[in-house]
Amino acid sequence: MYAMRKNKTLWLALLTMLLWGSLFPMVKLGFLKYAVESTADILLFAGIRFVICGSAICAFAAIKDHAAYRPVKHSILPILLSGVFAIVLHYGFTYTGLELTDSSKTALIKQVGALFYVCFSFLFIKEDHPTVKKILAAAVGFLGIITLNISSEGVSFSVGDLLILCASFCTVFSNVISKKVFEKVSPITFTGISQLFGGVVLLVIGVSTGGRVHFSLNAELLIMAYICTASIVSYCIWFGIVKNGELSKLFIIKFAEPVFACIFGALILGEDIWKIQYFIAFLLIGGGIWLSNIKTTFNNYTVNKGTFL
Repeated sequence: MYAMRKNKTLWLALLTMLLWGSLFPMVKLGFLKYAVESTADILLFAGIRFVICGSAICAFAAIKDHAAYRPVKHSILPILLSGVFAIVLHYGFTYTGLELTDSSKTALIKQVGALFYVCFSFLFIKEDHPTVKKILAAAVGFLGIITLNISSEGVSFSVGDLLILCASFCTVFSNVISKKVFEKVSPITFTGISQLFGGVVLLVIGVSTGGRVHFSLNAELLIMAYICTASIVSYCIWFGIVKNGELSKLFIIKFAEPVFACIFGALILGEDIWKIQYFIAFLLIGGGIWLSNIKTTFNNYTVNKGTFL
């Protein structure tokens, strides 16, 4: 029974990574189709996305359970704070950085925050002990990210890359906050409120700074429909898994996100992923996920101040 539950969690997490990976090129395609050009346009686009997503999830939570919002008043501040990190800052950095770098590369760089958490999870959540296996898996995955940025001039990061790095740490902080809030509030209710709040903030910033998004009622509207649907499904699944899972293990699985982003980037945008760095990065990231999910003789050892306990 435990093995079945563990496998189900793994597959649900990988489904989430597939959906998130597909969103990078779809958002870039949305920028093109909806004439998104300035930073204000980008923030407005993100605001529209999450106001739609947050409203839909909040409505679903209310219909599913009329008592879903009763515990919210005792946890409203951390929920809104998560909205700031997960939506306002995370997508502000991500969307702006996405304009300056490839969607496939963006997805890979975003895993740096996950590596940081895997190695230092004990600083945030007492029960989430760092193990030798977790750290080795995270290190292998991180080598894939470094490999991606190697060129004839060495390892380099652009302004866009640095913005994505900031976004990756925002993801870590929001997940740590959510893990604590889930003791009182359901993941679906939490997701809806945080996304709606973050979306409204981005919407206000985008409008007040002169942002414009040119929507039209044609086939291009399907792009926004996909972005919103994939966001709703993926975030509800992810936070449902986070409630009962170990964040450090889940963040290692998150290294699969850039693999899917590269595949969809090539299929949707025609991005050139046939580079030796990408191939090696795929192998290393896949190796990190595999290592984090196998049983080893040192699986139960934890790390504390450089010693095994």
